[in-house]
Amino acid sequence: MRVFVAGGWGAVGRVLCPLLVDAGHEVTGTTRSPERAAALEGAGARAAVVDVYDAEALRRAVLAARPEVVIHQLTDLAGLRAPGGPAPGTLEANSRIRVEGTRHLVAAAVAAGASRLIAQSICWLYAEGPLPHAERDPLREDPPGTATIEAVRSLEDGALRAEGLAGLVLRYGRFYGPATGVDEPPSSAPVHVEAAAWAAALAVERGAPGIYNVAEDDGYVSIEQARRELGWDPALCGTSWRVRHGD
Repeated sequence: MRVFVAGGWGAVGRVLCPLLVDAGHEVTGTTRSPERAAALEGAGARAAVVDVYDAEALRRAVLAARPEVVIHQLTDLAGLRAPGGPAPGTLEANSRIRVEGTRHLVAAAVAAGASRLIAQSICWLYAEGPLPHAERDPLREDPPGTATIEAVRSLEDGALRAEGLAGLVLRYGRFYGPATGVDEPPSSAPVHVEAAAWAAALAVERGAPGIYNVAEDDGYVSIEQARRELGWDPALCGTSWRVRHGD
């Protein structure tokens, strides 16, 4: 199957792309960095050096890849790891990529004739209520002056309502593990980055359109739907991937 991964060498993408290649898929991954492009190609994927904010360039890249499945793993969170604390504007930049970047990617996927879209979201924005939160539970409202939840709603609506695309939204927990800057599980709704990548890899061929919580089973969210529909489990990470890739 032809798979296009936007954010092909981010924290999730650098695990996901090799998994997809190993599974026999024809993979194209995006990056803005020539160095990361070389890493993608070394992992057996094709690299597309493109900026998601350049809608026409992104459209050309997706059309050239002719994907059946498009995976949205784009974030802009490098500023969170800046010396001295998060860099100003980091959350605003990530909100922009969720809104504008998603819009450009969805339009390109539709133009290319893709049939399936898998998009990265987050699971820790549920409104207060009984635990564990199921996917049908409402999200909380934005505090005045913030746009994070509005951006998440925009991303999810764009993925789920795109004409002609079967949209799956993976509401990930808080990442930890290689390339995340976080070594130990966060205190609530953690997910190892390799387990997160496995969920996206499974969703290429499994799961009905809709929303899936993807996190460790610590009582904050229910992950039964991901277990049942995707065959996913939080233990799908770590040793199995490292052994196969010699790390």
